Amino acid sequence: MSAGAADFRSIRFSTRELPERIRIPMWREEFGRCIVHADIAAASDAPFQAEATLQALQGLRVLAWQGSAMRFKRSRTNIVDGDDSIGLIVSSPSSSRLSQRGQEIEFRGGDAIALLHAEPATVRYVQGLQIGLAVPREALVPRVTDVDDLVMRPISRRTEALRLLMPYLKLALKQGALAAPKLRDTIVTHIHDLLALTIDEGASLGESSASAVIAARHSAALDHIAAHFQDPELSLEIVARRQGISPRYLQRVMASSGASFTERVNELRLQKAFTMLIVPRDGAQRISDIALEAGFSDISHFNRLFRARFGDSPRGVRSICSRAA
Repeated sequence: MSAGAADFRSIRFSTRELPERIRIPMWREEFGRCIVHADIAAASDAPFQAEATLQALQGLRVLAWQGSAMRFKRSRTNIVDGDDSIGLIVSSPSSSRLSQRGQEIEFRGGDAIALLHAEPATVRYVQGLQIGLAVPREALVPRVTDVDDLVMRPISRRTEALRLLMPYLKLALKQGALAAPKLRDTIVTHIHDLLALTIDEGASLGESSASAVIAARHSAALDHIAAHFQDPELSLEIVARRQGISPRYLQRVMASSGASFTERVNELRLQKAFTMLIVPRDGAQRISDIALEAGFSDISHFNRLFRARFGDSPRGVRSICSRAA
């Protein structure tokens, strides 16, 4: 698919519902040759399965795939499609191998490596989720000096820019932000900046780099909060330490989005508690247990916040839902 496609497109492909005998042929044809323009071969004798999602818009393509061990080969026959994108592959959780320009590099789970779509390449991986993104060469040339010289270099998962890029990308995809025209250009610009910093720490980005880093730090914080909000020990200091920044700086980043750290955490906890109150279960839980499971350690504080948020007490909400059932 062209990186210059004007509209947002999302394509999903899975072999899950296909008869086993046609999984590999369909994956090769429908996904390999028609979507990613590569030849695909299974790399084990185990029953084959695979699924992938491609999201594409002007200036960006993001591909996520997982399944059986396989090999992707983009040969000289494939590169006649004219795609000159710069790609980044992130391997998780197993290691992968990339061959290009006469080199073969192994990169471990969580690490990344850049490659050129305009030159032949082969990627081999064992299993697990793989993430690939591609941006037009013209987007990186102003940001990175000699971009061709930076490919085929393993990028550690501990690299700060990579640690910012992946949560930002994950959140943009999860929330469907790339499908929103008003957000699309800003998000793509941020991703271009973060990708440039990932493959070249000395990338010259000008004023836009600050915006990209702030947005990525905010996304990383939201991602951590969403995963751990039920932990009563979760704090601004813990999240800041996770990102390697000061709590004061993270507090400013969070506040700039319109909601503080505490407001974000409380909203997730209250929504969790509300859902637990209205969804029927075998044997009603005590409200105090629901509050604790949602992450509140102070029941009185939970009751006050709940009434302010939903206009009724937890007991009142449960009573209304019970009568309506």
